[in-house]
Amino acid sequence: MRTAWRPGYGRTADSLHSMVDKVVLAEPRGFCAGVEMAIKALAWMVRAFEPPVYCYHEIVHNRLVVDRFRSHGVVFVDDVSDVPAGAPLMLSAHGSAPEIVNAARAEGRYVVNAVCPLVTKVHHEARVRARKGFTVLYVGHEGHDEAVGTLAVAPDAMRLVQSEQDLGAVLDEVGDSQEVAMLAQTTLALHEWSGLLERTRERHPTLWTASRNDLCFATTNRQAALTEISRRADAVVVIGSANSSNTLALEKVATEAGCPRVLRIDGPDELDIEQLRDARVVGVTAGASAPEELVDSVIAKLAPTHGVESVSVTDEDEYFPPPRELRELMPVLDAAVAFALGGDPRAASRAGGPFSEDRASDASSVLSALGS
Repeated sequence: MRTAWRPGYGRTADSLHSMVDKVVLAEPRGFCAGVEMAIKALAWMVRAFEPPVYCYHEIVHNRLVVDRFRSHGVVFVDDVSDVPAGAPLMLSAHGSAPEIVNAARAEGRYVVNAVCPLVTKVHHEARVRARKGFTVLYVGHEGHDEAVGTLAVAPDAMRLVQSEQDLGAVLDEVGDSQEVAMLAQTTLALHEWSGLLERTRERHPTLWTASRNDLCFATTNRQAALTEISRRADAVVVIGSANSSNTLALEKVATEAGCPRVLRIDGPDELDIEQLRDARVVGVTAGASAPEELVDSVIAKLAPTHGVESVSVTDEDEYFPPPRELRELMPVLDAAVAFALGGDPRAASRAGGPFSEDRASDASSVLSALGS
């Protein structure tokens, strides 16, 4: 839920020494549609199942989000063999390797796959190109959950590219092959992708890429909004965890846009006002995994004398519905409850249950409710 800011809002004793005149607030910022879907889905699992509910890898790369769910009995694991037979298990928004999905569904576990649909699209592209005999160059970050899962879709056909140096070695290996495709980790900064794409096209003019590039529209939108505020700010604060790829990309974007001071923080506790020095106008944005309550707290600590100005570059209305497994489960639960209470199970099942208002709800509010 977006807050309407006014001059002097949130000024506290800790922030009285702040000399910030104004905050310019990037719009859009924070949760993307994929993160919205995943967080709301895990919140429904917490309500529907007795604890513990398990999650393979962090649901998203944000410390507050992970800690909030831990406090409600969610256990995050890095190996599905650590999940007991029959237990409820969510697979994270970053996507999982095919063998992980298969192993998760073994032993009677109830598995909800909260993979972002945009990541699913890249998995599909990789699978199809590999089947057609292409060598697939994948631009991504080694060890990132999304990259690990995607590379496992077609390991014999795919080559990881992280830098210009990597690309040179991979292109030499590929040689004069005409069957070359290029895909990307969805959370990359545009500049991380575009230069490598251009260089590859120089060597392989028939290079195949998706008609709509793989970069997440939300990532691109947040980078565009940040570029706009960075030109107007003496300093920029990027809110998000250090293991969040899209947050680190935002940090680079602000620096390359010419902002003299860029701070990446997890939340208000890491914000050192002294590091802003004499900054009068401070830009604020948040990575796609960072909840709005962190933005509220950071602005309260900055306590701008003349309030906050939102700078919008586009409106986002993308919506991803809950994972299929939950959409199938909830009507069954509604029918069972109705039957137990003497109601009409069929009518209860058809009513849409808790997901009838899902589009109108937002994950930041859901997360805040878990914390109250």
